[in-house]
Amino acid sequence: MQNTTGRLTHTLQPQVKKREFWAWAMYDFANSGYTTVVLTSVFGAYFVGVVAEGAAWGTLAWTTTLSFSYLLIMLSMPALGAWVDRHGRKRFLLFTSTIGCVVGTLFLAGAGQGTLLWAMVFLVLSNYCYCVGEAVVASFLPTIAKPEALGRVSGWGWGFGYFGGMLTLGLSLAIVVMGEDNGWVASQYVPWVMVLTATVFSVAAIPAFLWLKEPAAATDVVASQHWFAHIQHAYKESRKHFPDLYRLLCCCACYQAGISVVITLSSVYATQVMGFNMGQTMMLIFTVNIAAAVGALTFGSVQDAIGHKIALTLTLLGWLVMVIVASATTSMTGFWIAAALAGVCIGSSQSAGRAMVGALTPPGRQGEFYALWSFAVQLAAVVGPLSYGVVAWVSQGNQRLALLCTGLFFIVALMWLRKVDFVRGVRQATHAGE
Repeated sequence: MQNTTGRLTHTLQPQVKKREFWAWAMYDFANSGYTTVVLTSVFGAYFVGVVAEGAAWGTLAWTTTLSFSYLLIMLSMPALGAWVDRHGRKRFLLFTSTIGCVVGTLFLAGAGQGTLLWAMVFLVLSNYCYCVGEAVVASFLPTIAKPEALGRVSGWGWGFGYFGGMLTLGLSLAIVVMGEDNGWVASQYVPWVMVLTATVFSVAAIPAFLWLKEPAAATDVVASQHWFAHIQHAYKESRKHFPDLYRLLCCCACYQAGISVVITLSSVYATQVMGFNMGQTMMLIFTVNIAAAVGALTFGSVQDAIGHKIALTLTLLGWLVMVIVASATTSMTGFWIAAALAGVCIGSSQSAGRAMVGALTPPGRQGEFYALWSFAVQLAAVVGPLSYGVVAWVSQGNQRLALLCTGLFFIVALMWLRKVDFVRGVRQATHAGE
């Protein structure tokens, strides 16, 4: 325990107390249950099979709904990020977005057969608010961790978050098993799973609102009255003054498109292609979360040791291997192996990307540039699942082909990553803050 405390102290900024770090990490713990249960394991399959009544357009309706929520994030998050930087309101936006996600998830409990519009509206609301909170809490990272420890601290946060996802998923699995033992169908136990997910999120997020300190406002941030003008200004500035950050954001957009397919469609693929039932699917996602926690917790130190760029390259190559195995295998064992590999890659790649953005971000502008990172991630979340749905629809339901095409996103991401000069990018960000 003493060694762990010492390592933690040496990785945090001098003014940051250990309690504040744990409060920050606890928010990752809190919100992971939403993605794990609502987006990845339970509600996706429920939406396609029950809400959409198993129709051929069900998968496309699911991906289109999520893509619309991500589009809203793309259009609003850069301006929101600049606003919270300028006015010092990160905690306020984090709190309101958390309330919105929790309320939206509670209303998802009312979704069932014949309630397609209801399910779509509250899926958009809950996922939009989740994405806002994710971007805001990520922007705290450079103010918490020392520059040389961004990978480790980011990895600790992601890894701790996966344990939160596993807790919510494990409790949800207990509800599903108990319900099925009593003869319940999905429309009877899924609402209780949604209530549980919202409850865990709201309770686990409390430490962040108690102990996470508001960073100082940045008075030099340009405020724009029109979201499109703000997006244009932010991206033009990144391309002109921070080209390596711009290239990294393009890389993130590409590989996050592939990751978003895995997150939002794994349960649909498992049930409709591999023949998994709800309980088996949840156990599969539980395994993915364990692997993801291991990847995030261990890879952060590896990332700081071997370099951010090399670390991210390795994870992208791992994603390519996973896509090939998952799309080719016809056995449940092979799919379980692919799922475990996906878990390791999710934890390591998401942690690596968040840390690299922090290292290339000018001091005092974390909210604005992490909003750009969020913009790239949400663009990916629009393109990735939607392209999967279109390929599956055009190919008359060939989801193996749709999954295989997902590998193209990781190939393009590697091409962008090759163009990133990390040392130069850090130097440019440092000089911009002087």
